[in-house]
Amino acid sequence: MTSHFEQEYQALFTAEPSAANGKQVLDDPYLHRLQRRHFYLFDVLPTIGTLVALASLAWRAPGVAELLACFTLWLVSGLGISAGYHRLFAHRSWQTGRAIQTLLAIAGSMAGQGGVISWVAMHRRHHERGDREGDMHSPNLHGNGVRNKLRGFVHAHFTWMIAHPYPNVLHYAPDLLRERHLVWVGRRYHLWVALGFVLPALACALLERSWSALVGGFLWGGMVRMFILAQGIWSLNSFCHLIGRRCFVTRDQSRNIGWLAPLIFGESWHHNHHAFPGSASFGLAWYRIDPGYWFIRSLGALGLARRIKVPSREQIGARVVTHAASWPAHAE
Repeated sequence: MTSHFEQEYQALFTAEPSAANGKQVLDDPYLHRLQRRHFYLFDVLPTIGTLVALASLAWRAPGVAELLACFTLWLVSGLGISAGYHRLFAHRSWQTGRAIQTLLAIAGSMAGQGGVISWVAMHRRHHERGDREGDMHSPNLHGNGVRNKLRGFVHAHFTWMIAHPYPNVLHYAPDLLRERHLVWVGRRYHLWVALGFVLPALACALLERSWSALVGGFLWGGMVRMFILAQGIWSLNSFCHLIGRRCFVTRDQSRNIGWLAPLIFGESWHHNHHAFPGSASFGLAWYRIDPGYWFIRSLGALGLARRIKVPSREQIGARVVTHAASWPAHAE
């Protein structure tokens, strides 16, 4: 029996379905060209930039300014994805005012993971079709055996972004399309990504007063930062659907990987999230590391966040499966 907690979340998928004209995904050559361009610019290029940064260690190590820029932009853009794109916009697990919404949408855009409305549409599609036909980045649709699992891993972690059916935002994100400030942010997506490179470069140049610091800030605060954050986000699609622990009955093959949680803002409590997608807390317990949730709670303590949704102990207990690690991954 579906609880009120889950019904409120599931309503997101049924909001104004007629607006989509019956099309849940769009499979168009023009869209695929845009996807390939995005893939090369914001997935391949940061990888190359990271290799350049590592090669440059032979003659110049990054200074304090470059490392601080890398960490700061990683934190800002990571929280923009975790607390903003994911928990606020995709799942509506908490509420805040337009100013905080706008700042989080801009911060998430700097991650180079796609515009906020497109990201939300794709993520909601992933939850709807998790590890079944139609899930764009499942690692579990390539067959059994080591070779096929490896193919699935590579697909889920990286190559699915080259070209894929595009979830119709009219169907999956009609609520966001009504928010003019989010549409405004989304239309300027490339500007925010560019700022994620320009700001650390300028900050390092001003602090260290050198051209080499300008380049170092661009590489470490921009390229390396985007690469590191991307590996964490992509691991949710790959590692967290292949290895780890399960403790609930879900239709997908999601997994929890606790040791990854500090590195990706608590997002690696991925199975918990699939079991309770409307929850702002992914750890579902005080002792589990969940920086994304802690950030939301901090905003709440400042009066900047409200209606922070977390399932009760009874709701969690009702879904816990005994001997969870051995529970079949395909359980309905």
